[in-house]
Amino acid sequence: MADIVKIATRDSYGKALVEMGAVNDKLIVLDADLAAATKTAGFKKAYPDRFFDTGIAESNMMCVAAGLSTMGYTVFASTFAMFAAGRAFEQVRNTIGYPHLNVKIGATHAGISVGEDGASHQCCEDIALMRTIPGMTIINPADDVEARQAVYAAAAMEGPVYMRFGRLAVPVIFDDSYKFEIGKGVQLVDGKDVTIIATGLMVAQALQAAELLKAEGISAAVVNMATIKPIDRDIIIRAAKETGCIVTAEEHNIIGGLGGAVAEVVSESVPVPVLRLGVEDTFGRSGPAAELLHVFGLDAAHIAEKAKAAVALKK
Repeated sequence: MADIVKIATRDSYGKALVEMGAVNDKLIVLDADLAAATKTAGFKKAYPDRFFDTGIAESNMMCVAAGLSTMGYTVFASTFAMFAAGRAFEQVRNTIGYPHLNVKIGATHAGISVGEDGASHQCCEDIALMRTIPGMTIINPADDVEARQAVYAAAAMEGPVYMRFGRLAVPVIFDDSYKFEIGKGVQLVDGKDVTIIATGLMVAQALQAAELLKAEGISAAVVNMATIKPIDRDIIIRAAKETGCIVTAEEHNIIGGLGGAVAEVVSESVPVPVLRLGVEDTFGRSGPAAELLHVFGLDAAHIAEKAKAAVALKK
């Protein structure tokens, strides 16, 4: 494990913006006084005429982004997830979502892994909020490779996109042969006893959980679900049919996130046991990110235990 490269997906976001800026002069980046943290500072340095700091006024930033998008620009509005989805929800809904404008929201510092910033900044409700906005695409990439490709994919599509990035450096899972596609889940490991569907930083933990389960004679499939809306119904239904039970894993409240989206599909199409692993409808706390993930049960060992419980429900 010591040799595994780890990169924070917020870094991937910043790098992708700089790369795209070189070939797309209609790309504009906004930030709410957090350019160093969201990693948009690189774009600001490279293309100062296309970068605007709106100050600590996230709601206004979303309105500015909406206006610019109506003039033919592809706009990336960047801030912490708590402020993008929480403070600016009304503007995202009414000013971006309702007219279905071409605005991409780069929401960094999502989830418990914000660490020492504490509960006020550990946004575990953003996916649930964004899922309720009609026409909103939601992407929660697992690693550096997927995050960079997701930014490109978001820029290429028409319409609003909410992209969720983390502060914590996470293992690089994919190589350059990987091809990200909006709306498609990817099965990373085959299995016959249980399927683990994970998103974001929990994908690396799900892969480790599959190894733990293998040592106990349990065959676990692992699916990476980077796009939470639109959800890949086909891969979920196939998983339910092939393994007969599902565990979801996310760094988000178990209410309204990936687990809810998967359960909706399963209950409507192929009813099988679905157990959700995530933040148990509680607020976070301040502390080192790695320790908090363990305290809140967001690690491979807890996924493995949840998987064994799901398998037991089939009997």
